[in-house]
Amino acid sequence: MISFRNDYSEGALPQVLQALTDTNFEATCGYGCDEYCARAAHAVRSRFACPTADVHLMVGGTVTNLTAIAAFLRPYQAVITVTSAHINVHETGSIEAGGHKILCADAPDGKLTPQMVRRILREHQYGKNEHMVQPKLVYISDATELGTIYTKSELTALRAVCDEYGLYLYLDGARLAPALVAKGNDLAPEDFAQLCDAFYIGGTKNGLLFGEALVIVNDALKPDFRHMIKQRGGMFAKGRLLGVQFLAYFEDDLWLTAARHAVVAAQRIARAFTQAGYRLLADSPTNQIFPIVSNEKMAELAKTFIFEENAPVGETHTAIRFVTSWATKDADVDALVHAL
Repeated sequence: MISFRNDYSEGALPQVLQALTDTNFEATCGYGCDEYCARAAHAVRSRFACPTADVHLMVGGTVTNLTAIAAFLRPYQAVITVTSAHINVHETGSIEAGGHKILCADAPDGKLTPQMVRRILREHQYGKNEHMVQPKLVYISDATELGTIYTKSELTALRAVCDEYGLYLYLDGARLAPALVAKGNDLAPEDFAQLCDAFYIGGTKNGLLFGEALVIVNDALKPDFRHMIKQRGGMFAKGRLLGVQFLAYFEDDLWLTAARHAVVAAQRIARAFTQAGYRLLADSPTNQIFPIVSNEKMAELAKTFIFEENAPVGETHTAIRFVTSWATKDADVDALVHAL
């Protein structure tokens, strides 16, 4: 079987594994207070042009989102996002379990717009009715759960509406690297630091064994954040392993090179499906592709390829998801193209 299930099934980039091997017998202090984590944080601040930002290295995306949102919001405040958002679909209600309601807008392309934010604000009386939750944080992902990306004008417009109503803008960057190298992207790393109150840079889905780098730009959100990391179970005793990985990740822009390989492979798959006459659920320029196929064709493909069912499309068709990674082999893509 040939797997296109996700972009985190394989181990890690060879350069990352080599860095871990080279430092394997070093003894450092724990919990992210070591020299490697400090150097990795400096590398993040330098690459994203945010010299005064706080950088916290976390193990995974869910614990990063849970910890950040719990720290940023008061108990009566809520999150605005889209229905397909990771925190709404794939994190087992962790945000709600932490006491914060998620307010969703339907977005066929997975992207939140200022109009959607304004509608939710109106529905909740702009947070001025003490009988309702108070919308306070806007959560978006780049790339989105449908593989689509935000443009600079779209992110700037969201920043403007957040400023108008005193909202925080938080960006989930689990697949930020594929978004940055995708065709049509006009955002640079420094734009995220300028336009977001906080964001994170994904490593787990782009060649690290595990790891996300949370960047807090807004000074008001920085105090006592490590207390929240500890309380939410996110403080990794062997923190050095995160620092070592991220240092290798940013060396010579390895993180973007890895993502570029994944995106090129995915776009080959997208072209193969469209040339064979299939529609795509979303116009994704990144490493997630969502072709719509008949249920019979889906069963046929499943004999050779591993993928995920995304959503039914009518009674007889299904949108399925193919994901490529830094480790995707050209021969595997060739086999899928040939099958189509």
